Amino acid sequence: MKSDIEFLDPKAPVAIKVQAAIKRGDPDTLQELLYGQPGLATIRIGDATEARSLLHIATDWPGQIPNGPKIIKILVDTGGDVNATFIGRHTETSLHWAASNDDVLALDMLLDLGANIEAEGGVIGNGTPLADARAFLQLNTARRLVERGAIVDLQAAATLGLMDHLEKEFAAQPGPKQEAVNMAFWNACHGGQLLAAKLLYQQGADANYIPPWADNTPLAEAKSAGYDGLLPWLNSIEAHA
Repeated sequence: MKSDIEFLDPKAPVAIKVQAAIKRGDPDTLQELLYGQPGLATIRIGDATEARSLLHIATDWPGQIPNGPKIIKILVDTGGDVNATFIGRHTETSLHWAASNDDVLALDMLLDLGANIEAEGGVIGNGTPLADARAFLQLNTARRLVERGAIVDLQAAATLGLMDHLEKEFAAQPGPKQEAVNMAFWNACHGGQLLAAKLLYQQGADANYIPPWADNTPLAEAKSAGYDGLLPWLNSIEAHA
């Protein structure tokens, strides 16, 4: 951790005011606070064990704050680090959080301002913003990240039903390992992607594979998500609930 990071108690008056201005999307009050206290845009709310940047607050659950892109730009223009990481149990950036909240407007602004689209540290396997978005089925931000140039791995391609990417994976030599194919099959069912699931099954995927993070089969996952179009085919290949 960098020794020059400054922390601010969440209960401090200025912390309460700046967080409130961000959350209600109040650019005038936010600018008044930031210009009135130089360096405020760079501080972390919290302490050395757990803290967030102001950009994390602007992209925190459930996202979609009023004037979100404008608030983000003000924070960066006044010194906020667009790639600042959470301090604590993970090192997610604000781009991870925007991706996890399906907040396309915030995501676009962060990328326009220089956010690292391949930043690691996500709660999903220490991965990228795309890993977060596809795992949480935040499909708008997942697809926008792909459009903006994010690297698409096998699991993202399966979840989003990106058939061209899947076909390229299996055309390469050597092809994906069996565990990855099984995992991708589960993710295709997680994302409701029938064509992707069929292709993966043809490539030898285990129709009843349960990944380490889950306790349900692909069929059970599809049922719980309401993907009725997947169920007849999964039943036809004797997938188990």
